[in-house]
Amino acid sequence: MAISISPALEQLVIGIDIGGTGTKFGIVDKDGNVLFSSEISTRRHVDVDSFIDELYSALGELIVKAGGTGRIKGIGVGAPNGNYYTGTIEYAPNLPWKGIIPLAKKIEDKFKLPTSLTNDANAAAIGEMMYGAAKGMKDFIMITLGTGVGSGIVANGHLIYGHDGFAGELGHTIIIPDGRLHAGTGKYGSLESYASATGVRYTTIELLEKSKEKSLLRNIPKEELDSKKVYDAAVKGDKLAKEVFEYTGKILGIALANAVMFSSPEAIVLFGGLTKAGDLILKPTKEHMEANLIQVFQNKVKILISHLKESDAAILGASALAWD
Repeated sequence: MAISISPALEQLVIGIDIGGTGTKFGIVDKDGNVLFSSEISTRRHVDVDSFIDELYSALGELIVKAGGTGRIKGIGVGAPNGNYYTGTIEYAPNLPWKGIIPLAKKIEDKFKLPTSLTNDANAAAIGEMMYGAAKGMKDFIMITLGTGVGSGIVANGHLIYGHDGFAGELGHTIIIPDGRLHAGTGKYGSLESYASATGVRYTTIELLEKSKEKSLLRNIPKEELDSKKVYDAAVKGDKLAKEVFEYTGKILGIALANAVMFSSPEAIVLFGGLTKAGDLILKPTKEHMEANLIQVFQNKVKILISHLKESDAAILGASALAWD
């Protein structure tokens, strides 16, 4: 794989984002340009070593295109339940490998390159600080609004990992005591149960069952309902669909107010599919955040949308680990 190169060529890093279905990876320069990228299946690898073998083969082709291993400074990996301190993935419910997996060591041994690992939301926060809307900020919170709700908290210029490497799980904080069941954790009333794309779907189903309001969404089979269809209906003026986003924004705003009062960030950066709903969700989120803040915190914290391209963000976030 190695190719000798001129020392004058700038160094590059590798970013790997491991998801339950697929793993995206790419080679990134210091300015956050993804020069080469590709993807392999995560799901089909029951054995982690066969996964690393395929990753090695697929990434090897990109490394050759980039000029050889001599240009690569290191590898950063973002993964569910990734522990920065230990380099292990620990009991990730949506990955095929169970228990504690020493992933960083396995990748480092295979590629012979320094490898760092963290969870996917923390990787997104690092990427946002290095390449995105939080560039130059020392205090901010990154919230990812996708299938779930992830978060990364940066204070005094440092990502908060906590004593065990798992700090920053705002998505699993309880926002409505004895509220909606989160099937993955068995807990009730978590932020993720309401402010994720999955939560939007459940809120829609609940409103359709409780309300007699006419709605375009009544024409869609329950199993086909998703946040995109709710958004499309809201854009067409559907009252019930707009109510779904108003409620989702309310719950998110309350949660953000709590987060602001414990960490006093300069900004909260939102990323992920739900942000595409724009003001339908951002307006109620901002209103309810401000309404629930005590006076000393009011009108100080910006809510920003990520500057990172969604297709590249996961790779960029992971790659940022490798510049350390």
